[in-house]
Amino acid sequence: MPDNLRVGIIGAGAITQVAHLPVLRKLKGVQVVGICDTDMPKAKALADRFQVPDAYSDIEELLDYEQLDAVAICTPNHLHEPHVAAALAKGLHVLVERPLAMTAPGVQRLLKLAEKKQRHLMVGMSHRYRSDVQIVRSFIQSGELGRVESIRGSWHVFRPSRASLGWRLKRDESGGGAMMDLGQAILDLGLWLGNNPTPLRVSASLHGSEGARGVEQAGSAFVIFEGGLSIFLDITWHHVGDGERFGLGVRGSKGTAGINPLHVFKELNGVPTDVAPTGSISRENPFTASYRAEWAHFLAVIRGEAKPFDNQEQVTLHRILDAIYKSAAEGKDVAL
Repeated sequence: MPDNLRVGIIGAGAITQVAHLPVLRKLKGVQVVGICDTDMPKAKALADRFQVPDAYSDIEELLDYEQLDAVAICTPNHLHEPHVAAALAKGLHVLVERPLAMTAPGVQRLLKLAEKKQRHLMVGMSHRYRSDVQIVRSFIQSGELGRVESIRGSWHVFRPSRASLGWRLKRDESGGGAMMDLGQAILDLGLWLGNNPTPLRVSASLHGSEGARGVEQAGSAFVIFEGGLSIFLDITWHHVGDGERFGLGVRGSKGTAGINPLHVFKELNGVPTDVAPTGSISRENPFTASYRAEWAHFLAVIRGEAKPFDNQEQVTLHRILDAIYKSAAEGKDVAL
């Protein structure tokens, strides 16, 4: 593997503009050599802004004409599976924004292809790289919180403009609404902190969809796992309140923990005490820091310097998401 990894970016939307390119611009050992988007003027403008040599309007042109080592796929959800497959077929390593695919069978197809091509495939679950999440995970892994019994998470945002959601409002392009967009990230954190438990059943309620092709604006889901662990999610695109709310809490048999703000409580001398390390949170914006850490990990995995995540976690994640939508549609619990 060359010292300077040559990367192509597929998709010139918001996440490319505010996360990937600003991070890659400052990251040593990587060079972005091409950007591709069906909107060629946007791709060209972004290439000029970030000093990227080439811009393309067709993914095949990028994959054929650039000597790439890896690609980042930042396109609408329904394009992830074909774009990942095309990149893997060319022998490239792939970092793809969530979701990997829109269904569990789609995820399994891509994992088999990555294994066949012997290339690394990583899903951009950037919240795992937040420093506060890493601290909570370290307390769980060390056993200091005891047996994890429940995890609850919420993500509430206010997006008044339908235009700002774009393709996310079209079920055939997004695969789902707020639950797919926001709930997936919270669910992934819960599964990761819970050490990827085996799901047993799901109960869900989704709200605010408009017609057969519409998507939900909000929803809640409750998942029970082997061993008694439960995960509860509550998400919305239409939060009428004091700013955005994002958080996750863990209840263990010996303590509790959570993020945003970070807290870790254990019983000391008969008194619940916050034992979260002080001064441990970077002053860097958590959003930017998580993407920088994500890319550093991806590069290290490609170079054989770090272990990749187990992508079977993505199969479990999507089986649960599929069950959430089924439970909401049928109005009853769904067994897995």
